[in-house]
Amino acid sequence: MTLAIFDLDHTLITGDSDYLWGEYMVENNIVDEQKFRARNKVFYQEYQRGTLDNERYLKFALEPLIHFTIEELYNWRADYVEKWIKPLIAPGAGKLLDSHRASNHELLIISATHLFITEPIAQLLEVPTALATEPEIIDNRYTGRYLGTPTYQQGKVTALTEWLVDSDHSLDGSYFYSDSINDISLLELVDNPKAVNPDDELKTIAEDRNWEIIDLL
Repeated sequence: MTLAIFDLDHTLITGDSDYLWGEYMVENNIVDEQKFRARNKVFYQEYQRGTLDNERYLKFALEPLIHFTIEELYNWRADYVEKWIKPLIAPGAGKLLDSHRASNHELLIISATHLFITEPIAQLLEVPTALATEPEIIDNRYTGRYLGTPTYQQGKVTALTEWLVDSDHSLDGSYFYSDSINDISLLELVDNPKAVNPDDELKTIAEDRNWEIIDLL
């Protein structure tokens, strides 16, 4: 089956689910505002510029998970997805996903946002597979560490390649939709790269290479 691969943040949804989860935790007094909010904003700005130190960021992003039970975290997460993420689904996302389903394509989300956040959003969008940095769980508690390859920049290519080895799929005829210059390596890998409401750098490259530019807003 042909793969239709999608970035998540600012592609299928109109915000950044990782950054917004941090804001949700601040607003609900799950983390301390003074210690968390400013750093969360700085990391988000670094991501937008393509200068993010992902190791530092993952240590920061996964640390809050270690202080609570999985049951508490999953209850907060469900509330977050319902109240904060549902309203951010891009207006054109459903139609785009359905067009690939109608073509019998295999849908896959691959996101730099870690799996704790990405997985329920993929379920909301009815996308069966989500590849994202996997937080480690030991004895039913998050450890603050992660497993495998972080799915950021070139790491998305590595994670997808590893997934392909374990699946019956190939990249023949594949599609990848993204808004971000951070995903240039994966866009160059697929047969059908699609720039979705792209940032300035990606828009320039897409225009130079005659890649389709899509508006889902």
